Amino acid sequence: MKLLNIDANSGRVQMALFVTMMVWGVNLTAVKVLTESLDVLLVALLRMVLATFVLVLLWLRAGYSWPRWRGNILWLGACSAFFLVYLQQIIFAEGLARTSATNAALILSLGPMVSVLLEAAVFRRQVRMGQAVGVTLALLGVAMVILSKLGAQITVAALGDLLFFASVLSFASGGVMMQLLARHVPMLTIGVFVHALGASMLLLHASLAVHSPVQAIAEMTGFTWSLVLFSAVLATGLGSAIWARGIKVLGVGQTASYLSWVPVFGVAFGVIFMGEELTTMHIIGGIFVLVGATISARSKPHRPG
Repeated sequence: MKLLNIDANSGRVQMALFVTMMVWGVNLTAVKVLTESLDVLLVALLRMVLATFVLVLLWLRAGYSWPRWRGNILWLGACSAFFLVYLQQIIFAEGLARTSATNAALILSLGPMVSVLLEAAVFRRQVRMGQAVGVTLALLGVAMVILSKLGAQITVAALGDLLFFASVLSFASGGVMMQLLARHVPMLTIGVFVHALGASMLLLHASLAVHSPVQAIAEMTGFTWSLVLFSAVLATGLGSAIWARGIKVLGVGQTASYLSWVPVFGVAFGVIFMGEELTTMHIIGGIFVLVGATISARSKPHRPG
């Protein structure tokens, strides 16, 4: 279980992040399958509740004491829970329900670009020319994939692409907030608080919006539960802990650069397990996205003056 005891050694953190990206690539297909048989709110709720349980176990194992959250720290934690868990999980599942795992994997490649730009804005760092070029290439690549649909109209699939892109924005926003919180509170403690509060928001929402949620959960098959457990425990629970450590050790920008690996695995698993079509536009757009995201993430911003 060495993976659970990642220290400040950046090499170990980077290796853990790489393995996590592989799991997240598989997770796109898993969540896509789940949305075909469950309400998207239930998918998000089950994943976050179980992930919170995993994070609590890791937190107890680490022996942390619970800090007093006050004022701006409490407010920042609540905002991070809203964007990183509640909002992100809803539009993540909604987007996947309307688009393919292949498209979602390509759009997720924008994560490094979005995170670097947000980090630059929040921490008052200038955006370099390389980052601007990377942003342009990545956006062009995603536009190629989305606008290649019939008549370039906002079809159900295109709407799914836009929703999934919104989930990337929400995830990156929550990540920057976590980086701000990490100045005052251990990252694992932040992860427990953010996921517990976000899961509570999802529980309230699902209880009001989903018809007979308890019955729907009781009727889940063994296969469905296996997908939920994989997604919640490995992809979200352990993945969130590793992601949080990456932000603490490497910063949100460099950590987010690892998202460039997700489409490699995501597209592959989408084609293999979901039988999704890999078009020429997917390949061309994917190349633009990967190159742009890599340039953007590796061209580190600097402080003005």
